[in-house]
Amino acid sequence: MARPGDSHSRRKRGFEPAAALLAKRIRSAGEKRGFAVSRVLTHWAEIVGEETARIARPVEVKYGREGFGATLTILTTGAVAPLLEMQKDAIREKVNACYGYNAIARIRLTQTAPTGFAEGHAQFAPAPKPAPARPDPAIATEAAALSGDVHDEGLRAALAALGQNVLSRPKR
Repeated sequence: MARPGDSHSRRKRGFEPAAALLAKRIRSAGEKRGFAVSRVLTHWAEIVGEETARIARPVEVKYGREGFGATLTILTTGAVAPLLEMQKDAIREKVNACYGYNAIARIRLTQTAPTGFAEGHAQFAPAPKPAPARPDPAIATEAAALSGDVHDEGLRAALAALGQNVLSRPKR
């Protein structure tokens, strides 16, 4: 039981979502790059559409000295830069709708890798998922033998799958 003078404050709300715990850190990291609203980064595909999000991503927002609108820098590849050049006004309107006011005055396209991001390439498509590894036949037969005494078919299959997962893990 906490005493009134105790310096440790305990949470009384129970469990918190991981997003709530990381929101402050994500916001501060985004603000360093000029993103006052981190939603532009996290919901880029929803804001500009799936097609545009596959070929471009936001890099930074720079505010001018006068404060009359900011410049949004978008990273893209050289082949699709002319296409995005034609869509600049539509992208600006969609991003300003996300901000709720006319925050972005200009859009600048860049074809270089963004400074500070871990990936050095301009790869916009998600990496393909690796094919599931084939289970070792010896492990599969051992798992089937362990679950062979169970009479229920569904339960036996579930136990065999669980046994394969447990037996295929590396030993510590």
